Amino acid sequence: MGMVETLILVVHLLVAVALCGLVLLQHGKGADMGAAFGSGSSGSVFGAAGSANFLSRTTAVLAVVFFLSSLGLTYLAATRAAPKDLMQQGVMQQMPPSGSPPAKPSDIPQPTTSPAPMKDAPGAPASKAGDVPK
Repeated sequence: MGMVETLILVVHLLVAVALCGLVLLQHGKGADMGAAFGSGSSGSVFGAAGSANFLSRTTAVLAVVFFLSSLGLTYLAATRAAPKDLMQQGVMQQMPPSGSPPAKPSDIPQPTTSPAPMKDAPGAPASKAGDVPK
């Protein structure tokens, strides 16, 4: 991972945490709804229109930085992809060519002990090696 990509990723994560914190700190507009029905002296149902305080402006700036860092990370990830990437090439292109020689019997490891011969089940007729079931 390059230095620029690491820097953008760190900025992205810090902005994401700050954005979550600022959103949780802000006073919701729905909280003033109770004041509109007689429990307070609010002038409107959903808060004052057009008032932008420090928290809302900072949230908007952080949201823009978050979106730009997301686009930057996407661009860097797309340009970093190797031409022989699995998603571009596919699985079958990685298989060896069909004209390659098969494995030699000497290359296959042989078991050190021979398996015990199987015994026929009681009451079953004895089978011969060449018999094909019908």
